Amino acid sequence: MNNQGLYKSKFDNCPLTFALNFIGGKWRLPIIWVLSKNGTMRYNELKRSIDGITNMMLTQSLKELELNGIINRKQFMEVPPRVKYSLTDNGEELIPALKALANWGKNMKSIAE
Repeated sequence: MNNQGLYKSKFDNCPLTFALNFIGGKWRLPIIWVLSKNGTMRYNELKRSIDGITNMMLTQSLKELELNGIINRKQFMEVPPRVKYSLTDNGEELIPALKALANWGKNMKSIAE
């Protein structure tokens, strides 16, 4: 343990661990995937597209993804306010890797069955 009480392991400097922590979590990947399939979306469109996500979790996940530079949030100064979300260039760069991981998972699933 370091002086801040955080666990340190040999994987802390691993680029893969860093990347997975950036996009990990129950709801971040579904949000990224839905945006990759649909392009720019409004909040309620996202909510309807992700089965089971709560407003609190969607809001929190969108904030985290925005802070991490994975999604853009564009607010229009209208009444009522309108906000649209889309993937950043960094978010778009994730998609081929996610597709490759999905194909790997599909292959492993068929082997396991």
